[in-house]
Amino acid sequence: MQHRRPPQVSGGFGVPHGLAAGLTRFNEAPFLTAEAALLECCGSRRWAHRMAAHRPFPDLASLLAASDEAGYDLAPRDIAEALAAEPAPCLHHDAPRAAHLALRAAHAAYESRFGHSFVICLDAWPPSQHVDQVLAGIRVRLTHEVDEERAVTADELRRLARSRLVELVTEGW
Repeated sequence: MQHRRPPQVSGGFGVPHGLAAGLTRFNEAPFLTAEAALLECCGSRRWAHRMAAHRPFPDLASLLAASDEAGYDLAPRDIAEALAAEPAPCLHHDAPRAAHLALRAAHAAYESRFGHSFVICLDAWPPSQHVDQVLAGIRVRLTHEVDEERAVTADELRRLARSRLVELVTEGW
C-alpha cells in the first residue's frame, strides 16, 4: 500500500506551502542529488534521469506535466524497474492480525497472477480507509487481463510519482 500524506495548502489558493522555495531548491540541486531524490518518486532510472535533465521547471504544473510525459514514455523494462523499487506494503503494527493476513494473502495472489507488486495511489482516501481500498483494489484488479492490468499499473505509478513530486518540492527540499 503506497501512500504519502497530501501537502498542506495555503490561503485557499491551492498552492502547497513552501512550493516556490522547494521548487527553486530542486531546480538548483546538483544533478546527481536531484536524480537520487527523483528515484524516490519513481524507481525508474530512465524516468529520474530524464526529469533531472529537464530542469529547471518554472512551476508545479510544468513539473507534473513533465512527470506524466516521462511516465508515458517508459518501456516495459523501465516499469518493471520502478515496480521492483516500490516498498513492500505494510500496515501499522497495531492493526488487527486478520488485516495483516488478509493484506498478505491478497498481495500474494496479485503477485502470483501478474508477477509484480501491487501499487495504488491512495491520495483520494483518508488513512482510515487505506486497507479497505487496497483490498478492494486488488480484488477488482485480479479480474483484469494482463494487458489491462499493465496499463492500470503504469497509471498508478504515474499517479504515485506525481504525488511524491508534490511532496518532494514542498517538504523534501
